[in-house]
Amino acid sequence: MSASASLQLRLGATQLKDWDVHRVSGDGFTALIRSISQKQKDREPFYILDLGAVVRLMDMWKQALPNVVPYYAVKCNCQPPLITALASLGANFDCASRAEIETVMALGVGAQQIVYANPCKGESHLKYAASVGVNLTTFDSMQEIDKIIMWHKKCDLLLRIKAPNDEKGSWRSLGSKFGALREEVVPLLQHANAAGLRVIGVSFHVGSKVNDPQVYRGAIASARGVFDAAAQLKLPPMHVLDIGGGFQESPTFHEIAAVIKEAINDYFPSSETSEDLKIMAEPGRFFAETAFTLVSNIIGKRVRGEKREYWIDDGIYGSFNLPAYDKSSMMVKPLLGGSEWMNKAKFSSTVFGPTCDSMDMVVAESQLPELHMNDVLVFYNMGAYTASAGTRFNGFDISSISTFLTYVYRQY
Repeated sequence: MSASASLQLRLGATQLKDWDVHRVSGDGFTALIRSISQKQKDREPFYILDLGAVVRLMDMWKQALPNVVPYYAVKCNCQPPLITALASLGANFDCASRAEIETVMALGVGAQQIVYANPCKGESHLKYAASVGVNLTTFDSMQEIDKIIMWHKKCDLLLRIKAPNDEKGSWRSLGSKFGALREEVVPLLQHANAAGLRVIGVSFHVGSKVNDPQVYRGAIASARGVFDAAAQLKLPPMHVLDIGGGFQESPTFHEIAAVIKEAINDYFPSSETSEDLKIMAEPGRFFAETAFTLVSNIIGKRVRGEKREYWIDDGIYGSFNLPAYDKSSMMVKPLLGGSEWMNKAKFSSTVFGPTCDSMDMVVAESQLPELHMNDVLVFYNMGAYTASAGTRFNGFDISSISTFLTYVYRQY
């Protein structure tokens, strides 16, 4: 199937009609970068979103976890073309604020496709969710129940529990900030029931970029305990299991998926639970990270002996806010002809961002060939917590960076 036909069938041409999509083969991606860069009147950084990668990732998700509905975590990357593409491919959405709810609903996403997955919500945000019919949210404290009963009585609830061993994720703060402890579960269920609210299920988040699949098994076992506690309290049966995020496109994804399916079969066997049990997840990085490429320009250079220092027009207060601390997936290559850069002599090189902050360092002590003013650096795997985490520090506005769309198709 051609890229054009695939795009029309898989993403819905009518929903992407306002965007120009460049259709290229895998070999044509570098040529596309060069073409966009050369056509710029004033050199500026830009993103390229590969919609073909989004299609491939959704296929991967559905094959590995066919019974788990993905609620894409909008905080990871809220660019409209990505949200539109995911919605066209059947994703729902995890929103954490009024602005995120507004963003996805403005793109045609229905309120019933949204989970307000923030265990601590501002009153004005909660009122807004009630006004537009977003009727599913998470909680993990008595005070949140009191807030919900006051401002959104129609809302169904998911009890967010602390996942065991969530320190194995690369970001360990989730466990300390969110999640009810085991001894808090029963009092919370009783308080919600007394307030007249329905707790319809359980949610957890094991942490970002988890490498140990067994963490999910432990969390699913804990969720089963909450279902049983609700049954013992003779509360209405729960029917939603939200297994959170922590996924990324990596060799461990399929291993994690296998563990999740096995744990669900073990702890929620069909013989004991209703066939209406809904399983959902909150992937963000999985869909966004590898789909985006950032192209940046060298705006300054300094030579000190055998060392090279470069300045580019994006930095840690922009697209590299999070990647500055988590470079495990980011890859950088200079935009030179073919494999030309691989055959050049390499120098110990540091790449700085454009601001006046000395901490604004993008790459330290990397081996790069000799580069010059206006040369281009291409950063791959730049879709997760990049544009969404940027600022306007020193007047460099992350929101002004353009995004170009492509559909990279590959022959197998």
